[in-house]
Amino acid sequence: AIVKGEKFAVLSGIKPTGEFHLGTLMTVREIIYFQQHGAQTFYCIADIEAYEDNKIPFEKSEKIAVDNVADLLALGFNPEKGYIYRQSKENHVKDLAIFFGRAVTLATMKAIYGERHIGLYLAALIQAGDILLPQLDEFGGPKPTVIPVGVDQDPHIRFTRDLAQIFQKKYGFILPSSTYHKLMKGLDGSPKMSKRLMNYFTLHDKPEVIAERISNAFTGGRATIKEQRELGGVPEICPVYEICLFHFVEDDDEIIKTYHDCKTGRLLCGEHKKQTIDIVLKFVKEHKCKKQKFVDKARQILQLE
Repeated sequence: AIVKGEKFAVLSGIKPTGEFHLGTLMTVREIIYFQQHGAQTFYCIADIEAYEDNKIPFEKSEKIAVDNVADLLALGFNPEKGYIYRQSKENHVKDLAIFFGRAVTLATMKAIYGERHIGLYLAALIQAGDILLPQLDEFGGPKPTVIPVGVDQDPHIRFTRDLAQIFQKKYGFILPSSTYHKLMKGLDGSPKMSKRLMNYFTLHDKPEVIAERISNAFTGGRATIKEQRELGGVPEICPVYEICLFHFVEDDDEIIKTYHDCKTGRLLCGEHKKQTIDIVLKFVKEHKCKKQKFVDKARQILQLE
């Protein structure tokens, strides 16, 4: 547990494989929240994982990383109170991976990650190094560390906690903690957003693309307007309501009103989609303007100048 006023850290990151999407946005907002509450903040550009898992050359991931970091800064991450780094350039995490490899069997890696090529097992060890990086002496020594992730990452967090325990005597590690955000539904109603299905949008899609995807999204509406008015909608299964709830509507009273208006049939799906498109496009337009101001700073942070 973190005691009020006690030093603590938060770490998250991104695989530089493409543009910021809604899942990335959720995690970034969490770490910015912790940063604003005094956390020593770390943000990892997981370029080794991108190379091993997505076959993205380091030269390409460098360019994507600049774009990602500019997004991060535009969303409010304070680089003066945080540490942004690339896995491939951070020797501490690679050194930790070497030490951790001595304590892990192939059977353990297969049990957690399935039968994969050795590079992905190496990337998993490096990610464990990422999580425990804030506790090294170079960064102020052992401290409670929070890792915001989706619940699908829980096995990896548990694996890292086991490694922290094994190497506790050597490094003094405090077992890292995690917070779990919900996995957002795809706009087609699927349980999860998927690049393969393209059932989401990014912060850099063209306005007409974003508008079209929201307009065509699955909803919790009824078959006809008459039924909607009589029976009300089902916002609990509606991804349009969900993106407002999780991302684009800050006012709780407004979200509650939308929920009740949907449930009672006062708000039709087409009306709500139009409202949501207006809100999202306004946010995206403002974000893009902010982001342009941070591109040079992103290159500087990543030491590409």
